[in-house]
Amino acid sequence: MEAVNADEFTVEAVERALQQLYYDPDMDKKNVAQKWLTQAQASPQAWHFCWALLRPDKVPEIQFFGASTLHAKISRHWSDLPPGQLDSLRSQLITQVGQFASGPKMVLTRLCVALASLVLHILPETWPTAVPDLLCAFQTGESVTEADGQARCLALLELLAVLPEELQNSRIPASRRSQLRSALAVDWSSVCSLLQQLLQRPDAPCPVRERVLRCVSSWLTLDITLKDSEGLLESCFALLKESELFDTAVETIVSIISQPDCQRFADSLLKVIPQVLGLQEQLKKAVQDGDMETSHGVCRIAVALGETHCRTLLEQVDHWQGFQALVSMIMSCTGTPGHYPVDETSSSLTLTFWYTLQDDITSLDAERQTLYLQIYRPVYFQLVEVLLQKACFPRDEDYATWSADDKEQFRTYRVDISDTLMYVYELLGPELLRNLYDKLGTLLTDTTHPSSWQDIEALLFGFQSIADTVDVSYSDVIPGLIGLIPLITANNVQLAETIMFTIGSLAEWLSDHSLMLASVLPVVLHGLSNPDLSVACVSALKRICRECRHDLHLHANDIMAVSQVVLVKDIHKSPQCMWIMQALGFLLSALPSDEILGKLLSLVTPHIQQLEKLANEPPSSANKCPIVHILGLLSNLFSTFDLNKQSERLEVMRPVQTQPHNNNPVVVVLQQAFPLIQTILNKWLNELEVVEAVCAVFEKSLKTLLHDFAPLVTQLCELIGQMFSAYPQASALDLTRQLVHIFGCEKDLFSPIIALLELLTNITMSIFQLGSRDHPDVVESFMQLHAQVLRRKSDLYLSDRLDIKAVFYCGILSFKFPEPPTLKATCLLFTELISHCEDIPAVREVLQEDGKLLLQTLLEAIGGQSPRSLVEHFAEVLFSVSRNCPSMLSVWLREALLPPGFPSSHLSTEHKEHFCQQILREQVSKRRMKDIVKEFALLSRGLQGTEYAANY
Repeated sequence: MEAVNADEFTVEAVERALQQLYYDPDMDKKNVAQKWLTQAQASPQAWHFCWALLRPDKVPEIQFFGASTLHAKISRHWSDLPPGQLDSLRSQLITQVGQFASGPKMVLTRLCVALASLVLHILPETWPTAVPDLLCAFQTGESVTEADGQARCLALLELLAVLPEELQNSRIPASRRSQLRSALAVDWSSVCSLLQQLLQRPDAPCPVRERVLRCVSSWLTLDITLKDSEGLLESCFALLKESELFDTAVETIVSIISQPDCQRFADSLLKVIPQVLGLQEQLKKAVQDGDMETSHGVCRIAVALGETHCRTLLEQVDHWQGFQALVSMIMSCTGTPGHYPVDETSSSLTLTFWYTLQDDITSLDAERQTLYLQIYRPVYFQLVEVLLQKACFPRDEDYATWSADDKEQFRTYRVDISDTLMYVYELLGPELLRNLYDKLGTLLTDTTHPSSWQDIEALLFGFQSIADTVDVSYSDVIPGLIGLIPLITANNVQLAETIMFTIGSLAEWLSDHSLMLASVLPVVLHGLSNPDLSVACVSALKRICRECRHDLHLHANDIMAVSQVVLVKDIHKSPQCMWIMQALGFLLSALPSDEILGKLLSLVTPHIQQLEKLANEPPSSANKCPIVHILGLLSNLFSTFDLNKQSERLEVMRPVQTQPHNNNPVVVVLQQAFPLIQTILNKWLNELEVVEAVCAVFEKSLKTLLHDFAPLVTQLCELIGQMFSAYPQASALDLTRQLVHIFGCEKDLFSPIIALLELLTNITMSIFQLGSRDHPDVVESFMQLHAQVLRRKSDLYLSDRLDIKAVFYCGILSFKFPEPPTLKATCLLFTELISHCEDIPAVREVLQEDGKLLLQTLLEAIGGQSPRSLVEHFAEVLFSVSRNCPSMLSVWLREALLPPGFPSSHLSTEHKEHFCQQILREQVSKRRMKDIVKEFALLSRGLQGTEYAANY
């Protein structure tokens, strides 16, 4: 069919366009039709042609468009309704809803939405009795079981349901929305009465009652109080016995009792408790029958009441027994038999309730707190037992049948249990650890009743959950626990993992009780050769080496030997190998200084030999990964190899002046490996991963060695220069920034850094000249590098060796980039740069020449060229200009804003003048400057006064 281009929006033209939209295979023609139909809906003729489209002889798609057009006209084009047509529109709409009561459903719903929109336009001024009139119009004397009566009843319920929904969804100002909500709430009693009658009628069909429940949920958004819904709530509880309505009834009950406003009606809440407790038999039967949906639904109701209104119910001290019964019911939900998520899904719903109850008890006044702690401390000890039972793994043969998704859900469920146990410890304190320890001791020493690995694992899991986040150093049971660990036969991966995690969680305690290391370290080292225990075992080793490094001298050879074997054999995946190297970095840096170099060389030599072998091979994808891996091992080792930390500790123990580490072992290794690294770079200069891995080796070393790195500075500067000259990459600039940061104030060492900086700047300038758009990461790092130089060594720009003007113009170009990190780095550069306008002549000159260009570029970015999230960063630049160059800013700002339509057509001359006055006045508060710029950005983008602006 040809593209629709009719001059008039007639019924025939609309039908042709709809035919084209629905059935023409040509997407371009569909788009033309869509655009034309949108114009048709907006036209005044739409008030007339929509009725013709709703005639019974039209197909449902055309009728649907007619109904949608009606809604569009009422909701968005109300002002062009012809004078005197309101009564006709209202009566026609009501008639149409009646005529479509039997369907099609999609047309009926759109007509109901249109009628709801009409009501909201004229309620309460023009049609104060809208709701009662509609109830009257659609109620008939016929039984709701008869076809026509049921259809009209369903149509009325659909209309009632969409009325509050349309209020929620439509764009209505807050004050008007509040007025309408109040007006509708006045009619709740009559609506409620009708809904309750329908729910209680024994002959009411299931679809009718289901629609009633949807209606209730919809009207609850109008802040209907619990007191005004008591009867309905009782009827909803009765429907829980009917399986086909169970899910909808649960949703409705949860909606009613979850409203925070219910707290004002404690009496009504107390009436709900017996109704919820009355569901216990249904819950018990559902659990026995394996009916997970029913047990889940009942549990949701109990938790909704307990969680939302815990504080209110606790305050009703005279009714403490009823609330305690509810808590017991929730406890039974927590302890639902079976394994989550395969046998049950209810227990996870209850966990946040236990947080809430604990918080609310501990926030009560002293008298009530004492009473409730007496009641609920035993409950929380019971909760711990229940949670540890729920955390138990299933039997091996059952677990083997679980899907990967079930196992992952169970894992996250155990994390939630772990968090809950940690929180409960705040209430129960050391007695909880004693309790767990006694049970574990009994399990491990009672030979008459052999215990399952699952029970032992669960108790250790409880210990680990608490020790991971809580300081347990004062607990008297930890030595006993450490003594029990070697007694556990860990012939199961899950149990062995938990043992490792438990040992790791006790690392801080072990640092104060180093004699106990001999008990647990062999367990960790033994597990290190098992790839199935990789994450847990390596994590435990790293934590021990970090926390106990000064007490590991006696164990260092064993740790080194085992670690070297597993690294050479490739037992662990790459991330875990990196953790092992970090652990060894902690260990080695704490050894006596005369032992460090020998042990370090014995550790790294096999890897450097392997690297040498790879370096001599032709580059290929097969040997790239092992090269990156070995470089990663070195950088992770050096990242934790910190002799400065050891010096600090020695000073505390023995206050003598420590000497600089002239022959730092890491420097010795790097000096030996330097030619090899250079060889690798020469072959792999174009491979980003290899270059980044090389840079990481030096960057990690720099961060830990600090000034000890000095002997390598000259060599490294030459290497970076060669690297960047051949193939400019951001990692080289980031490494140079680190050099500037550490050696920026050391005259003896800064000469090679100045030369390197000059080279990097010249090369990057050429990138800008050739087109820097493809290198946002290089541009970002370049901006950060020069910001660092300005911060640490700004006097460099006093000479001619660095062209600050060229850096300025590169920054201007960088403002055109869309990438937020690049723009943030550019703002940082200009903020630093402008702060030096007094002490660096070149900065002053470039600002005098082109400060206006900077302002224009900034205003363009603020006005809509750049993402809104960056406006605060642009404000920081403006603040820097305002503080450091106020007189020049006054001229630049007004000249920059002079052209009409700049930086946005949304701005009037008054807007711009007001902005200028605000900016020029603000030289003290950065926060105030940010608010001014945010407001200007919203104005420029036409967003002021929108919902977005309110949340901005």
